[in-house]
Amino acid sequence: MSEPLLPTEFADLEPFAARWCIPTEAARYRERLNSTMIDMQAFYDVAFPRVRAAMAYLDTFPLQELPEPQENLLHLVYSLIMVSLPVEVWHQPRVIDAGTAYFDRHLEPVP
Repeated sequence: MSEPLLPTEFADLEPFAARWCIPTEAARYRERLNSTMIDMQAFYDVAFPRVRAAMAYLDTFPLQELPEPQENLLHLVYSLIMVSLPVEVWHQPRVIDAGTAYFDRHLEPVP
């Protein structure tokens, strides 16, 4: 069994960690596009009720000095944000009526 990726306080989110603790926005977007709505809904249903607790927990650490488990939790929250519109509004991984449009970001928010 591998080491947990998340802080023990968020062990209930661990089943989603390997897939959704993604460090870059472009990679999170790719994962969203390659995911089914069933997969995203399952992640959303478990993670969304915990997001306020996760943010309150992360606020107790200096942002630029997050230990690895806490940084993974932050990446998981970022992934939750990435899937929230497809789950709540569009009911599909892609933006509705966007065709093949793509926005390529050259700078990443850090961390």
